[in-house]
Amino acid sequence: MLAIFNKGLVNPPEELYSTASLSSSRKPKPPVEILNDFLSSNPTNAFSIGFGAGASLAYVSRQNPCTTHQRLFCGVDEIYCIFLGSLNNLCSLLRHYGLSKGTNEAMFIIEAYRTLRDRGPYPAHQVLKDLEGSYGFVVYDGKARSVFAALGADEGVKLFWGVAADGSVVVSDNLKVIKESCAKSFAPFPAGCMFHSEQGLMSFEHPRSKMKAMPRIDSEGVMCGSNFKADVQSRISSMPRVGSEANWALRGSKA
Repeated sequence: MLAIFNKGLVNPPEELYSTASLSSSRKPKPPVEILNDFLSSNPTNAFSIGFGAGASLAYVSRQNPCTTHQRLFCGVDEIYCIFLGSLNNLCSLLRHYGLSKGTNEAMFIIEAYRTLRDRGPYPAHQVLKDLEGSYGFVVYDGKARSVFAALGADEGVKLFWGVAADGSVVVSDNLKVIKESCAKSFAPFPAGCMFHSEQGLMSFEHPRSKMKAMPRIDSEGVMCGSNFKADVQSRISSMPRVGSEANWALRGSKA
């Protein structure tokens, strides 16, 4: 999978960018080239959807039926989700949210996201802590022009993110795609964490802890984009109350 979000839409942590990309023999690519290369490398089973200059999503169906993780794509009411992996407790989650038995993981994530955005009955970190299984997902909300991504804590699914030539954010489960697209300005997306375009990166396992950038050097001895982890020794001064206007419930529109 591949997701590209314009710099004006998503502002990644500064530590994800590496100045070594400027002097690297492999330069970061612009978003159009990244998308075209991804589609041309999967000519028979890839598709993409674009949202003007703001965002692009691309998806390749699972090629190997023996692979563990499923790949799902879904769009409902201008909310789009690419989901990787599976939820072990999907049935109980569907009952809790009042959804039909035929709802798959991508559809469930959209409904959970929409509940957070519109009503905010729970903080987002609590919703994610209730998900059991190996998973990663990216949601793009076309109406609110917002992005929500998360990766399960068990590290069974891998996601990577980086910075393109124009400062756009690139997310993929394919490390080769990220390296070729972002040069040295990339890192693994941190497990047990979520990212929202308005609120930034935080740990849903340790929601009261600040995120800490960990410098990362590759096999060539070059400084790359930083890893991120929750600094459990630190504390965010205050957590918003459920239902408050400052809630981490994914509400409102940037338009």
